[in-house]
Amino acid sequence: MHNEETILNEKKYNTLIVVLSIAIPLAVAVLFGVKIDVELPVFLPPIYATINAFTAVVLIAAFVAIKNKNLTLHERLMKLAIALSVVFLVLYVLYHMTSDSTKYGGEGAIKYVYYFILLTHILLSIAVIPFVLITYVRAITNNIEKHKKIAKITFPLWLYVAITGVVVYVMISPYY
Repeated sequence: MHNEETILNEKKYNTLIVVLSIAIPLAVAVLFGVKIDVELPVFLPPIYATINAFTAVVLIAAFVAIKNKNLTLHERLMKLAIALSVVFLVLYVLYHMTSDSTKYGGEGAIKYVYYFILLTHILLSIAVIPFVLITYVRAITNNIEKHKKIAKITFPLWLYVAITGVVVYVMISPYY
């Protein structure tokens, strides 16, 4: 009976997962086209790059916590990682709604490295959304075996996105 209850609980979230997995990237794409003539009081790129760095550290700490069987710490850190990602996304979109995109000025092989990292970062940042949501739902519905299974995919994807976000910022920062 417990298994059937878990499956029913997960199914309640499936529509929300699909809607958010589509709506978030679409909203970001649409908002990129919206320009607001407002001068922000802070320079956002180093702030949201720092949030990406914190997210990476929190993800690693959460991984260590679960390996040490500290479920409470793991859960708190994962909720923090999700919150950091949401704050990052809001600041990132806000920056792009109020500022023109910065062009990368590097030349030669490094330019191709930059664009490879940027492209994989963007594509995986979209792909990781349903993975994070499914992994989270499996945790909160207590479907721990399936949670562990998908977390093995979600963790490296999310960590890659967080780290490459910082790398992209560091590589483009001289051109701001």
